Order: sequence, then structure tokens, then C-alpha cells
Amino acid sequence: VASVNLSFSPKKPRQRYVQKDGKCNVHHGNVQETYRYLSDLFTTLVDLRWRLSFFIFTLVYVVNWLFFGFLWWLIALIRGDLLHADEEGWTPCVENLNSFVSAFLFSIETETTIGYGYRVITEKCPEGIVLLLVQAILGSIVNAMMVGCMFVKISQPKNRAETLMFSHNAVISVRDNKMCLMFRVGDLRNSHIVEASIRAKLIRSQQTKEGEFIPLNQTDINIGFDTGDDRLFLVSPLIISHEINEKSPFWELSMAQMEKEEFEIVVILEGMVEATGMTCQARSSYLDTEVLWGYRFTPVLSLENGFYEVDYNNFHDVYETNTPACSAKEMAAKQRDGPLLPQLSLLSPEPKTHTFDPLNLLANQDEEEREVAEDRGDNGCLPDHF
Repeated sequence: VASVNLSFSPKKPRQRYVQKDGKCNVHHGNVQETYRYLSDLFTTLVDLRWRLSFFIFTLVYVVNWLFFGFLWWLIALIRGDLLHADEEGWTPCVENLNSFVSAFLFSIETETTIGYGYRVITEKCPEGIVLLLVQAILGSIVNAMMVGCMFVKISQPKNRAETLMFSHNAVISVRDNKMCLMFRVGDLRNSHIVEASIRAKLIRSQQTKEGEFIPLNQTDINIGFDTGDDRLFLVSPLIISHEINEKSPFWELSMAQMEKEEFEIVVILEGMVEATGMTCQARSSYLDTEVLWGYRFTPVLSLENGFYEVDYNNFHDVYETNTPACSAKEMAAKQRDGPLLPQLSLLSPEPKTHTFDPLNLLANQDEEEREVAEDRGDNGCLPDHF
């Protein structure tokens, strides 16, 4: 079975709303109320890139140590410890603190609780005792924030989404006498996604009856919300199916019309990571050129000796199947009048090796058969291949 390669498309390439890896191609510009980022400082620090996180992590600690080191040096300067430290009978605020460098080292030792024992605060320095309490409290707050940010950043569940897979293409074919839009999802890890659910959105521009133009309008695609099929037990790869019915945005689209449409289908898989209990979200998308009409996914699950084997080499592979070229609406009308496709067998045809060319998708259909179909008023409701 040959996988479909859509590297060459008859349509003009256009910008994605969501990348295949789930990243959204939306940049926020001209944000006037930037203070809102500081209002949620913790999330802002977590969302920073790694190099900025390391820089801020180091900068906060160094500035904190320098600030309190300066205060310790200032106390020693005001008390005269720097001038009389070597005199007998003089009790300094901090023993062996005779320069700014030694004050900086004492600040580090105090906040990190290293305690080498060479420099130590004396009991005859009330201002030093107060500063020690302040540094201990503020140091604990800085530690909690910085270490918390790094821990959350390292354990972010978006890294778990790297092992969640989506098929390269979506397909449209007949399943149980109903036209369906399908794509495949899978999980590469043995640890499962708990309470996994999936949803899909249709992204395309729309003009209302009043003439208002809505760019990137979002329309919900029902993939089992009313029946519970959107709740997944993702142990092995699953084919997610959207029935194209009266409520579907694809209800009146035929194969020929689908080729002229410009849209994007965004799929979102959510669930909790079994190991940490944190919520994980994986995203992907399908452009109109990545939706194949008249194809099904190649099976990837086989029964071995005592277990089921998943072959991920065939995860993205599809094969052609007999599918009407008309819209789901026309297909439903034909089914009410009588059997639409008597030629279709109950079982799927054997997968066959082929080379997919989007420009010649309809070229393989015999021209005389198309003329006969038009003369008898079938409106293209015939399978592409017999």
C-alpha cells in the first residue's frame, strides 16, 4: 500500500491557521495593555523561552545576593566595622566582614544556608538581626517562585503531546451507507491519556447575509459529542469519524465542489497525563488539499501470539475505495429513491498500490461513463472506481 504524497497541489499554497505540530500561526501585535502580563507574572515566566528563563533565573538570584550584600556592607560601613574590625575588644555586626566582596559572600551563604562558619553575625547587632530575618523571608519567596517556575516549565504536559500522532491526511468515504469524514489518531506511549476527548473545528472565511465578512470563522464539527464517541480510550490508534449529515458543514459539498473550497479543519485532542495528572492538549490541522475524497485508512492493528500488534509504518497510509462523487445531501436523496450503488460490495475492496496525483484525480474516470451519468440525471452520484 502506498502512502499518499500531497507535496504537489494544484491549489495555491496558503497560510495555515494551525500547524501540523499544533502551533498556532497567530501573533498578537499592538498590545497596549502590557501590564496584564505582569499581573500574572508566574504564567509569564513559565511561558518564556528556555534561554530567557535561564537568564531571568540567574539574574534574579544574582541581583538578590548583590542587593543584600550591599546592605550588609552598608551596615558594616555605618557601624565602623570596616575601620575597627582588627581592633581588640571591638564587636562587629558580622565577624570577618571587611569588604564588599566579603559582604557579598556572606549574603550568598545566608540565603543559601551554606554556613561555612567563617563569617557569622553577632548578637550585638540588632539592625543585622532584622536584616537577617528580612533576607531569610524574601529569599524563601524568591526560591519558591524561581524553583516553581522551572519545575512547572520542565513538567509542562505539552511535551507529552509530542508522542500523540495525527494522520497526515483526512479522508471522505462511505461508512455504513453514510458519507463520513475521517482521520486517525494514535498514542506512541504505553502510559495512557486518561479521560481523553477530541473535538474538531472548521476554519474558513464567511460572508453573512448582511454583507459582513468574517475571516477565519470557526464552525463546530460533530465527531460524536451527542453519542459519547468523542470520549476516547486511546490504547491503540483510532479512526475518528464525522458523519456528514444535515447539520454538517459539508452536507452540500460534492467532490468537485470540495476541490474549489478553501478551508482548514483543526482537531484538538485533550486528556490527563497518567503519570502526573496534568491536562495535556495536542493539536493538528488539515487543509482542503489534505482531505482525500474516496479513500480509507489502511489497517494497522493485527493479532499476534497473545497480544495486539500496532504497525505504525502504515499509520498514515490510505487506499482508494468506491465512493459517490456527489454530495452527502444528493446521496441521501438517491438512497430514499432506491439503492444508490448496487455495484458496491458489502466488504471493502482489497487495498491496492497506486500513485496519487491531485491534478489527475478525475482523469482516471472514463469520459463516456461520465456522459452517461449526466444523461440519466445521476448528478455525479457514482463511485469513482468500479
